[in-house]
Amino acid sequence: MEECHIKLSGLVSDLLGVSALRMLNALAQGETNPATLAAMADRKLRATQAQLCDALGACTELKPVCRRLLRMFLEELRLIEQQSSQLDQELASLLSQHQEAVKHLAEVPGLGVDSAQQIIAEMGARAATFPSAKHLASWMGACPGDEESAGVSKSHRSPKGNRQLRRILNQAANSAVKAKGTVFEVVYRRLVPRLGHNQAIGAIAHRLCRLIWIILQRGVPYQERGACLNAKAKQQRINKMIRELRNFGYRVEPVGAPA
Repeated sequence: MEECHIKLSGLVSDLLGVSALRMLNALAQGETNPATLAAMADRKLRATQAQLCDALGACTELKPVCRRLLRMFLEELRLIEQQSSQLDQELASLLSQHQEAVKHLAEVPGLGVDSAQQIIAEMGARAATFPSAKHLASWMGACPGDEESAGVSKSHRSPKGNRQLRRILNQAANSAVKAKGTVFEVVYRRLVPRLGHNQAIGAIAHRLCRLIWIILQRGVPYQERGACLNAKAKQQRINKMIRELRNFGYRVEPVGAPA
């Protein structure tokens, strides 16, 4: 697209999002009108129609071979997504006997059903291998290092640990601090002026790691200890989690409100 002077990536942050994919599919099928393509963008997209038309202006001169290559890339993307969905369904089937553990982890801000399944697949449904949360944090690499020589601290860089789980924890930490009214948002705001963003996220990831150990070891659900959440936002999160669980093949029935 850049070689063909189509500058859509400069206006759309996610080229694999709904709006961008809709425009790319139409472009691959032979659409040549920039205004028609720009009209396919979602209303929430920050770019204006004029900006999109300007970025897509070169589509009128797009060669057939470029459209064919774009169509092949989109077909490959759909195949990868289909195979990924099949693997997710297989993973959910294998973890069906640990549905409660998956559900408890998915309730934690920053985590979801997908990340909960990956965590349980790596460390087990009860985290029985790790005698304490400190052992788990050390194994994951979600704790400060302790490199000393002659009683002098040389480095506090975190150990390498399990890179897959550390990546999931860092992503979850970045998402958790954006959840309004949660304890993670409160802790992040307290730490970031002193430590900076990266170290504050590391501290949140460490807290998440210890929380995961408690939930899996004791089999307890997550309880929010931060500021009071908006009832509407809380219900939206519950509905989203139920949809995700059902999409992965779990059987979930919402409990009715008490009389």
